[in-house]
Amino acid sequence: MTRIGVISDTHGLLREEALNCLRGSELIIYAGDIGSRSVIAGLEALGPVRAIRGNVDRGAWADAYPESAEIGISGRRIYVLHNLGELDFDPAAAGFSVVVAGHSHMPKTVEQDGVLYLNPGSAGPRRFKLPVAVATLCVSAAGVSAEIHRLAV
Repeated sequence: MTRIGVISDTHGLLREEALNCLRGSELIIYAGDIGSRSVIAGLEALGPVRAIRGNVDRGAWADAYPESAEIGISGRRIYVLHNLGELDFDPAAAGFSVVVAGHSHMPKTVEQDGVLYLNPGSAGPRRFKLPVAVATLCVSAAGVSAEIHRLAV
């Protein structure tokens, strides 16, 4: 089984609580709205990072990150984009096991048509009364599962 840390929407704020929760991950997926390159550098101190840019990621530093990514692990396919509302294909028909998206700042896991949809929530500045959170994703040939971790901030 592969443990993957999932984070999104830090908007330039990388919390120690988030780092502690993601520590030990074999890979960290970042689902956009990074805010600054220093956030990725902080995550890379923990291990490999696959990041995509979100709607607030602008400028030369952000151009290094794609708008979406496909990741293969343990025979499973993961699709990563920032805004789930921009998903323009059927992930189940395309053979994806997981779709990771951020943007809404609302942590959520839903399974539909055999696909796990995961939003880790926002790990950055608190927005309205939404929780501050990250997630972990466990991937194996046998299946996938996710857990939301609310941060005590």
